[in-house]
Amino acid sequence: MRRITRIATVGIASAALALSATACGGKKSSDSSASSSESAAGSKSAAIAYDIGGRGDQSFNDAAFAGLEKAEKDLKVKGAEAEPTEGESEADKVQRLTELARKGNNPVIGVGFAYAPAIKKVAEKFPKTTFGLIDDTSVTAPNIANLVFNEEQGSYLAGVAAAKASKSGTVGFIGGVEVPLIKKFEAGFTQGVKDTNPNAKVLSAYLTQPPDFSGFAKPDLGKATAKGQLDGGADVIYSAAGLAGSGAIEATANAGKWAIGVDSDQYNQSGLSKYKDKILTSVTKDVPDAVYNLIKSVEDGKPQTGEIRYGLDKDGVGLADSNPAYKQMADVTAAVEKAKADIIAKKITVKTAP
Repeated sequence: MRRITRIATVGIASAALALSATACGGKKSSDSSASSSESAAGSKSAAIAYDIGGRGDQSFNDAAFAGLEKAEKDLKVKGAEAEPTEGESEADKVQRLTELARKGNNPVIGVGFAYAPAIKKVAEKFPKTTFGLIDDTSVTAPNIANLVFNEEQGSYLAGVAAAKASKSGTVGFIGGVEVPLIKKFEAGFTQGVKDTNPNAKVLSAYLTQPPDFSGFAKPDLGKATAKGQLDGGADVIYSAAGLAGSGAIEATANAGKWAIGVDSDQYNQSGLSKYKDKILTSVTKDVPDAVYNLIKSVEDGKPQTGEIRYGLDKDGVGLADSNPAYKQMADVTAAVEKAKADIIAKKITVKTAP
């Protein structure tokens, strides 16, 4: 039986503050004695603090939850979840992580790069607690595990698939917010498209610009942007936009064109089941295993620390083949498999910036 505690704390989209080292200040008076109540390794409780969009985004956050859920089932770990809400400050992130650590959760995992400054601050106060930071390597400490992925490699495969599946020769990329992490998705995708069809056209768009991070949480904006790209001739659209990506998938599917999902295998996401037949494939990041492996390492008394990288060579990123229509496209799947082998063999070096 699931035993999940959901902690609704204040905040979401002011994640720009989370990108600045100067935003690390918080309310010292509230956590000055925090480390005295933390528990040691093997606490049998673990927590995740969600990124913009929260659980139910059918993508990144849900992938993290899947790892926690697996740990709860297999390791008998009690799970806690903390949700962001609108208008969040850096102090709110610090407070959220502090609360989770004070309650004895170990590890405490921040889902997304926006948690970097807050984790840096809180990890110092709880030296016996392991903190997981997904998608960021900018802050390090003996009790921080940086869980990162080669998103550009999976996106390259998506580019190959898009170029092979496209009939118009025009494909689209939609990023939630124009930050370096999402530009890795764009870079890999565009390179994969161009390496497969040099004459192909890639329409790229970002929903918002920093300091506005709401582009990860606006399905209507994703839908409108996808419609614009469809009007521009795109017949395959790849979105790396969190919850907003669901809007792009809806618009693309309703137009009878191919959508490519991200982070989770979106073909299998119940919230997108109405559109699944037009979800050609998804670029997956093994966030579930990354979360599970970190929790297990703590339970085993050998907590992970430092950079833990998941690439194509270890199936840490990849391209989903759940859609039967995709598996029937022999020329597409053959091209994708060849590209995958060439990346692993280092015959292809995938760019990390457009």
